[in-house]
This record gives sequence, C-alpha cells and structure tokens, in this order.
Amino acid sequence: ELMTGYTMLRNGGVGNGGQPWVLRWSSRIRLTWLSFTLFVILVFFPLIAHYYLTTIDDADDAGKRIFGPRTGNELCEVKHVQDLCRIRESVSEELLQLEAKRQELNSEIAKLNLKIEACKKSIENAKQDLLQLKNVISQTEHSYKELMAQNQPKLSLPIRLLPDKDDVTFPLPKSNRNCRLHNCFDYSRCPLTSGFPVYVYNSDDYPFGSSLDPLIKQAFEATVRTNVYVTENANIACVYIILVGEMQEPVMPKPTELEQQLHSLPYWRTDGHNHLIINLSRKSETQNFIYNISTGRAMIAQSTFYDAQYRPGFDIVVSPLVHAMSEPNFLEIPPQVPVKRKYLFSFQGEKIESLRSSLQEVRSFEEEIEGNAPADYDDRIITTLKAVQDSKLDFVLVEFTCKNQPKVSLPTEWALCGERDDRLELLKLSTFALIITPGDTHLVISAGCTMRLFEALEVGAIPVVLGEQVQLPYNDVIRWNEAALIIPKPRITEVHFLLRSISDNDLLAMRRQGRFLWETYFSTSDNVFSTVLAIIRTRIQIPAAPIREEPAVEIPHRSGKAAGTDPNMADNGDLDLGPVETEPPYASPKYLRNFTLTAMDIYRNWNSAPGPFHLFPYTPFDPVLPSEAKFLGSGTGFRPIGGGAGGSGKEFQAALGGNVPREQFTVVMLTYEREEVLMNSLERLNGLPYLNKVVVVWNSPKLPSEDLLWPDIGVPIMVVRTEKNSLNNRFLPWDEIDTEAILSIDDDAHLRHDEIMFGFR
Repeated sequence: ELMTGYTMLRNGGVGNGGQPWVLRWSSRIRLTWLSFTLFVILVFFPLIAHYYLTTIDDADDAGKRIFGPRTGNELCEVKHVQDLCRIRESVSEELLQLEAKRQELNSEIAKLNLKIEACKKSIENAKQDLLQLKNVISQTEHSYKELMAQNQPKLSLPIRLLPDKDDVTFPLPKSNRNCRLHNCFDYSRCPLTSGFPVYVYNSDDYPFGSSLDPLIKQAFEATVRTNVYVTENANIACVYIILVGEMQEPVMPKPTELEQQLHSLPYWRTDGHNHLIINLSRKSETQNFIYNISTGRAMIAQSTFYDAQYRPGFDIVVSPLVHAMSEPNFLEIPPQVPVKRKYLFSFQGEKIESLRSSLQEVRSFEEEIEGNAPADYDDRIITTLKAVQDSKLDFVLVEFTCKNQPKVSLPTEWALCGERDDRLELLKLSTFALIITPGDTHLVISAGCTMRLFEALEVGAIPVVLGEQVQLPYNDVIRWNEAALIIPKPRITEVHFLLRSISDNDLLAMRRQGRFLWETYFSTSDNVFSTVLAIIRTRIQIPAAPIREEPAVEIPHRSGKAAGTDPNMADNGDLDLGPVETEPPYASPKYLRNFTLTAMDIYRNWNSAPGPFHLFPYTPFDPVLPSEAKFLGSGTGFRPIGGGAGGSGKEFQAALGGNVPREQFTVVMLTYEREEVLMNSLERLNGLPYLNKVVVVWNSPKLPSEDLLWPDIGVPIMVVRTEKNSLNNRFLPWDEIDTEAILSIDDDAHLRHDEIMFGFR
C-alpha cells in the first residue's frame, strides 16, 4: 500500500479517490507512532525509575535519602502501625528469654552428663566389689561345707542281715509262758530301716481255712490288701501273720490237728518266733481253742485269755470285730451331750454256772493255775445293785435274769441278754454302763466283756468295769483310766457314791476319749488290724511308714488380674511384718525326727485324742482324721504342723530360737461355689510376708467359671479338685504343700496381716 500510495503521489494524486486515501494513510501513521510511544513509556520508564530508586539511597548523607528507613515516630503515626510495632517488641523480648533458657538448659545438660559419667564409674566399681563379695561368699560356703563334712560325716544305712531260713540257734526260754520280746522275738529280722514288712499267710491254703467264719475271713483279706506294711516276699518279712479264728463250731478242727497245721507252716522255723496268731471274735461266744495248743514263741492276739495263757507285753488283747464287712453307721451314734442321761447306770446279764464251753474241755491244764480263786463277790454285787435300784435315789436299771435265752458264755461269766440293737437302745439312755468281770479271777478277759466294752464306747456310755484284774484291749499302750472307771469288786458298796460325785466336765471328757478310742481302734476291721500291727511295731521301736501324700489334681485357671491391697488389711501402723517374698517358693527342710518320736513318745502318741501324734497313719476315708499321724514318717518329706525344725523367718528366728535361716508357710483355703467371696479373700493375701503358696481346695463338683479371672498376689495359687464334698478335705496331706507351717482357713474368714503373722511367729 505504501508503494501504491507513493505511486499515486508521484502521479500527482490524480486518480479515482486520491485524497481520501492520503487521509487514511496519515491516520494510520499517527496510530503507529502513538502505539510505539506508549510502549516506550510503559517499558523503559519503569526501568529507569527502578534504577534510580536503587541507586539514590547509596548516598552518604542520610538526609538526602528519599526512600530510606525513617524514625519510629514518623512511621508509627498510624494506630495500626503502632500495634504491629508493639507485637514486634514483645516477640523480640520472648526470643531473648528463650535464648536465655536455652543457654541455661545447655549448662544443666552438661552437668548431668558429668554426673552420668560419674555414676558409670561408680557402677563399674560396685560390680567389681560385688564380684569380690561373691568370691568371698563362695569361699566361705566351701569352707563351711568342709567343716560340716568333718564334723557331721554322712552315715549310710546299716547292712540288713537276714537269718537263715532254718536257723535253730535261737536260745529257748525255760517255758513258753515266760516268752517276752527279749527272749522270744528275733530282732535281726526287723532292722530300724526295714519299714516293718509283714507277711500274711493265705488261710485257704491250709485245711483249717475252710472252718473260718466267712465274714471275718473276707474282712481280714480286704484289710490285708490295703495295708501298707503287708509284703508278698516272705524272705524279708519281719512278722508272719496267720488267721485261725473265729471258727465255725460244726467244722472246727481238733486241737491236735490245728497244732500240726501251724507247725507245718513254711516259715514257722521249729518254734514260730516272729509269728502272730490272730483269733478274731465277731460274736460274744468265746472260742479259746488256742489254750490247748502249743504255740511256741508265736504271739497270740484274741479276745479271751486265761492268766496261764496270757503273756503281758507279748500277747495282745484285741477288740471284737463287730462291723466285719461294713462301716458303722455314724449317723445313728447318739450325740455326746447332754452329759446326764435317763439312767445313772444300767446292767443286763445272767450268770450260768453249768454252761460248758470249749475252755471247760481243757481244764486238764488246771495244774498250771496256781493258787485258789478268791471269794466270789457276785452275790454281794447283786444285793448292792438291787438296793440302789430300790432306793430310787437315781434312775438305774439292773436285770440279773434275761427275758429271753441268754447268749453262750464261759463259766462264772455274765452272759449277754437280748439282741445287739436292744442292748444299744438301753445304753443310749445310760450315763454309765456296768461291766462285771467273770467270777473266775484266772480269766483275765473274755469275749463277752470286750463286747460289752465295745457297745458302751460306741454309744457313749462310760464303762464302769468291776474287777481290777481285767486286761482290757490294748491295755499296755492305752490309758483306760481316761475313758473308763476300773473299780475293784470289794468297793461295790461305794460305786453309787463314786458315780454321783463325778462332775459333768469329767464325764464329758471321758465320753469324748471313749469315742475317740472306739473310732480309732475298735470300729472297723481296718482299725483293728492296723492297731495290732502298730502295737508290735511300737514295741520293737520301728518308725511308722510315711503316709501317702494326696495327689493334687489341679483345676486350670487364668490369673492376671492385679490384686489390690485392702487398706484395712494392710494398715499395720509402724509394725514391720516382714519382707514380701519375691523369690520362688522355698520348701521347708525334710522332717527326719522319727526314731526318737517312736521311742520317747509312745504313751502320748496312743492316748491323747487332741495330742500331737496318733497310733498309726490314717487314711482319708477314716471317720476321724488324726491329721498329725502323717508326721511319723520315715524321712521322706513329711513335715509336722508347727513342730519339727522350728524357726519362722530370718528376721526373728534368732530371737525365738529357730535353727533354720529361712521359713515360709502355706495357706490352705476351703471353698464351695462362692467365687466372689473367694476372690476377695485371695486378694487380701496380696503382700503377705513369708507366704509360700495358696492351695485352694475346691469342694464343689461344679468347676469354677472358665471366664473367672483369678487375682495375681505374687505367689502361686493352686486350685485342687476333690473327689467328694467333705470338710475333712482341708486335712488331706496334699503333695503340693512344701512347708511345715500351714494356715487352714475358710474362704469367708477375714484376718489381718498382723494377726496371721502373730500366729505364724
């Protein structure tokens, strides 16, 4: 276009529309220059201004600075700007304070680092000292063991010497009536460490076995199978036992035949030493057929003895076996109170002089009985007792003639009247039961007297024995004066006064002791057989076999709930109860005092119902639990409650004379389906010093809830399942108990820690 315009201008602007085109062109030229000018102004002028502003403040004169910083008064004239200034100043002050704190903390950190280094050095030094102390302790223990080995050498068990089977060099006494343990018993077969093995002959292997009473034979065999002393090895046996009665009358062998059969026993050894012939009586009828038999050095255990036959300290008077194959019904036994009953005393019996018995047939031994029998006081007894009954001062019942046919009895012996149930009903109404011994003083004991004694003790009638010459069952080891009255017959006129003068306290004590004797030594066939063995074992001073521990069947349970501390239980003031056991449970030392107990405490062991020891180890199924009997063990870990080695903790054992450096106790807690109460009781034991473990005896057949969370009290909790619900389960010797001291407690009993510690110490 420019060229076209130029051409048209050169041509003089001549053409169609020339002038308007020039105007349009000049207009365009002005727009172009205007645009260029605006571009230059908008681009270059800001650049120049920026350069000027950045260089003008470099002047040295502050007064010439146009855009430099000005004073605070000039800038803070506006209120908003003043607020911002105050904020800036506050922030500046806080920054200064933080910086000061930072410097202070850095200095403290430096000091702590120095202390840490010092502690590390102290720990290293302490470790060195501890190592030295351990070496010193180790050397001291080694020296102590050497001294103990020098002063207390280890003793091995004696070598057991068994005599030959056919040993006949044993010296014979002048007469079999003079037999005692020292001249008719072979101690070499019974060492102290033998365990008292007993061999029992099988009566069925011999002809007289078919004549035995079936009930007595079955009861005897059942007892033998469960006795801990019975062995099948006859070569190591200490005592040999043969059962010869009670025999049935029609098939009873002749005395000569029975004597030959006894002498032919495989271990009789010519004279029968170390043998025991047992003749048990289930009824009041007496069968003393052994009187006419030569028994040599064999011991005899039966209920009827003549003085020419009985050898004190050698033979044994046993009680009748009334409950042969069944346990006595303890629910039918009357209570021990009230002390006084309807009748002051009672007696029923009939004396038949002309009655013949097996004993009368052997009166050919009359020449062995020396002296004449004293005067018969039976007539005076009848007259006196009838006079007391007629006086009506007290209710008494005496009958000297049986309403029905009397039982078979020996000459001069008072026969029993009526059936056993009728006699028991009368004795239940009697405070005292009269027992008149036979008129023949050579008859030291009869089955009828022992039967009367058995029935009186069974129902709680205190026996009054008229005749001081009598030999009551187990009389050499039982103090019968604690359970019965033994009065000479000449004092019959004073009997009424004597019985009325006894106080109620004494009556109750005698009744309790009689009940204890009956339950422990008379009531069952197991008790009778165990008592006979215990008498022989105690006579020859062999410790009893340890009782079998009761296996504890644990019930699985979850524990983990942290047990709190009851403030009422833990508030002991300034009293220091002792340290809480943080180490594993510590078992008490083994209890080894056995021979001295057997040798020193014989009478105390036998006669005291509440005493510390009893005659023989009990079984869990006995009606009476002589719980301390287990402590006659032979050093196999059975421990006494509260006795033995002594000591109850290292903090106070020196002051109390304890001789062990450490001791703990076990809590045995009985419970029955009271989970919440049980959990609360267990939590109260938290923090209890000297606690070894807790044995929870679960008496319920229903197991505890699976979701039950047991408390964590710092010591093991053993939950034991029982076979039956019985309060006596607390006395079972659970094998989980490892301490001498045992706290037996119910789940609902609340004891403070200081009370428990008082009892433990």
